[in-house]
Amino acid sequence: MAGFETLAIHAGQPPDRSTGAVVPAIHLSTTFAQAGVGNHQGFEYSRSGNPTRSALEACVAALEGARHGSAFSSGLAAEDAVLRLLAPGDHVVVGDNVYGGTYRLLAQVHAHVGIAFSSVRLDDPAAVGAAWRPETKMLWIETPSNPILRIANISALGDVAHAHGGMLVVDNTFATPYLQRPLALGADVVVHSTTKYLGGHSDVVGGFVATSDDVIASRISTLQNSVGAVPSPFDCYLLLRGVKTLAVRMDRHCANAARVADALGAHPAVDTVYYPGLPTHPGHATAAAQMRGFGGMVSFTVRGGEAVALAVAAATELFTLAESLGAVESLIEHPHRMTHASVAGSPLAVDPALLRLSVGLEDVDDLLADLERALGVAGGR
Repeated sequence: MAGFETLAIHAGQPPDRSTGAVVPAIHLSTTFAQAGVGNHQGFEYSRSGNPTRSALEACVAALEGARHGSAFSSGLAAEDAVLRLLAPGDHVVVGDNVYGGTYRLLAQVHAHVGIAFSSVRLDDPAAVGAAWRPETKMLWIETPSNPILRIANISALGDVAHAHGGMLVVDNTFATPYLQRPLALGADVVVHSTTKYLGGHSDVVGGFVATSDDVIASRISTLQNSVGAVPSPFDCYLLLRGVKTLAVRMDRHCANAARVADALGAHPAVDTVYYPGLPTHPGHATAAAQMRGFGGMVSFTVRGGEAVALAVAAATELFTLAESLGAVESLIEHPHRMTHASVAGSPLAVDPALLRLSVGLEDVDDLLADLERALGVAGGR
């Protein structure tokens, strides 16, 4: 099998036979001519299938080691499709530290059609097993989690889910298939917000579902076509462009994040640093065993609480105050008021003193200087 970097550049993207173009074309056509009724070349209507989207789906599926892949218009559209595999009365076990949008989707959309959910610490497989109910059909995990970067043992949790006759879904957005391949570790389904590291340039929104289960794949494909939350051909082109450099970008993200985590850990204004690459992180050993690297996300709490956290977020210059993550530029955000506002008041609520960094590809010494200055400004308030 070809290496990751080779697949990222070539999987699903052979040179065009008619022109020799080495970059997949952006097929903007909404419909495709048929030689006769039902006699077409694999494409009928662009909601159902598009050549540019097919190239993206083949490429990302190959990176995840999956037999099937379906691209969606956003990460939440991909998550929604996976949750539609459930039926009214079913129950989902979800980690107690997840993206706020996932919680909102469960609590404000799928709960209204009879899908129940409960949260549990994922770093204790026994606790996950104890949380399982007769009606539980799905275990949903993020590893590393958003925003405090907890690590879940994918293999152990796959064993728990399968022992109870359920499926394991892994949100692999933070790790990417370059750092972690959940299907090889026992997951049944992988979801991504391709907006983040796979796109990598803050210029496209998308989602993805990968699986090697033929039945699940067929249902996801049906949902993709029936609901129609598909990416445009231009979005697919941008994602394919981003994926080609994923490996080299992730190497730099990891290296920069490790430096940032070390510096924050030594700073007197910082209380706790969350980064799985730190030996003190409780999930460090598990992350080292199932990941190629520790990722580009770093979270930390500041001494002085929310007021200081907000001051730090406002004082950075290279770290742009913005939502999202995983692109070439560094970002800082306050999860309690931004990406995780929807979990406020719930058992999944985020510490108001927490800041989340998406460490980008800038010169790391410049990033460290920016944080040092911002922490100094906030500390003087």
